[in-house]
Amino acid sequence: MSDWRDMMAQLVRDRERALLGYAYLVCGNQVQAQDLVQDALVRTFSRPRPGLTNAKAEAYVRRAITTVYVDGYRREQRWRRVQHLFRPAETGPDPLAGVEAGADVIEALATLAPRERACVVMRYFDDLTVPDIARQLGLAPGSVKRYLHDGLGRLELLLGEVEDRADDTVDVSERRPKKGD
Repeated sequence: MSDWRDMMAQLVRDRERALLGYAYLVCGNQVQAQDLVQDALVRTFSRPRPGLTNAKAEAYVRRAITTVYVDGYRREQRWRRVQHLFRPAETGPDPLAGVEAGADVIEALATLAPRERACVVMRYFDDLTVPDIARQLGLAPGSVKRYLHDGLGRLELLLGEVEDRADDTVDVSERRPKKGD
């Protein structure tokens, strides 16, 4: 074979099923196996390899299959460790889509600790009482009150005084009924 194209064509024609089977054993996924074989063929035949025979070409491709798979696995593991730094969590629709909060409120909420933020949002955006928040978060009511106090204190520093702060003492019976109550 004088041309690498002829050698690759013959390898694919004669050994494609064996290469796909090998790739499937490596990754356990038929679609990924096809991608691995294609990537391995590109790696093997993308640069000149003097003295490459059909037998050596198949060995190169098999080695490239495992290398591509392992490299992809490592890359995926690294990405999983840092992906939260680059994109928001994929939890579904935007949780603030129906909330009419200004950009300044959203920025201020972002400065709160996670539990403080959850308590403030549940209290002022979901209109839940302290006992309801405690029940949903699995916390003691006193803890919820502390998170609300600390969170509102930080928000007041950033946004100014919260208008209905005294509303935290509202009795459960005074709360307006929600759907399903």
